[in-house]
Amino acid sequence: MAKKNKHIKTNAIRILEFEGIPHELLERDLSEEANAAADGGDEMDVYKTLVTTAGTARHYVFVIPVVCELDLKKAARAAGEKKLEMLPLKQLTEVTGYIRGGCSAIGMKKVLPTFLDISAQSKPLIYASAGKPGFQMKLAPADYAKVTGASFVELCK
Repeated sequence: MAKKNKHIKTNAIRILEFEGIPHELLERDLSEEANAAADGGDEMDVYKTLVTTAGTARHYVFVIPVVCELDLKKAARAAGEKKLEMLPLKQLTEVTGYIRGGCSAIGMKKVLPTFLDISAQSKPLIYASAGKPGFQMKLAPADYAKVTGASFVELCK
């Protein structure tokens, strides 16, 4: 069950507050399947953050619904690359500053090119990692795109 939590501050939440972007921070039980939005949101509104690589120092972030699979060909096309691979888990913290289960496109060590699945564009609100396992943020997709510099692109298989 998700609980509203106003006491936790992650890098992502600090950035949203600094930018004046309306959001809600939710704490969830880590055992909840597919990070389902327990406060009444639809599972299709929950997004995961995936990091890819096209070689040394070329990394890209893709934010897609948790119920979808990233189409690497569509992702590569969006990034202007011939081929992309998922970033090895052992490199995630080094590249993003985040750990598995708590990776957010907001507040990474370096700003990386970010792409948000086009499905988010038609939603009033989406849920995404708040930068720490067990925490989600709920915000408007346009605000998420604005703060990350993300483009809306078709990314799912």
